Amino acid sequence: MEQFKKISCTVNGRKVTRSVDVRESLTDFIRNDLGLKSVKKGCEAGECGACTVIIDGETFNSCIYFAIWADGKSIRTLEGLMGPNGEISDIQQNFIDEGAIQCGFCTPGMIMSAVNIVEQNKEVSRDEIRGSMAGNMCRCTGYENIVNAVEKTIKNRKK
Repeated sequence: MEQFKKISCTVNGRKVTRSVDVRESLTDFIRNDLGLKSVKKGCEAGECGACTVIIDGETFNSCIYFAIWADGKSIRTLEGLMGPNGEISDIQQNFIDEGAIQCGFCTPGMIMSAVNIVEQNKEVSRDEIRGSMAGNMCRCTGYENIVNAVEKTIKNRKK
């Protein structure tokens, strides 16, 4: 088996073609090859959610997703939520406003999981939000403010 394979994917709306080590995780590809540092290396076992990205509309732990599997896929990271002038998105602002961040390590993964919920554009209960966010661990905030931020974003987008 060859050690390197050429892949092409779209990351935050930008087409990317690179040669990757077939053993490389998507986290390492995104951080090291593309320089996008919002994708955090936490547990590296798919348990904490700090590395959560959206691939073709579905959340994945990028630490247990091989970079070669991204070939032909569309990937979104927290950097992809920025507006044209670098402004933060409404969900990021709501995380700030609701005090849903403290140390910030888990925040990018939390927000990407929350984006996936919000973009479904349907009514969800607080328990459903909690269930959808269950793959993300936070050691600082307690989860109530995170749920508040997601709920606020859903309500504001419906206005």
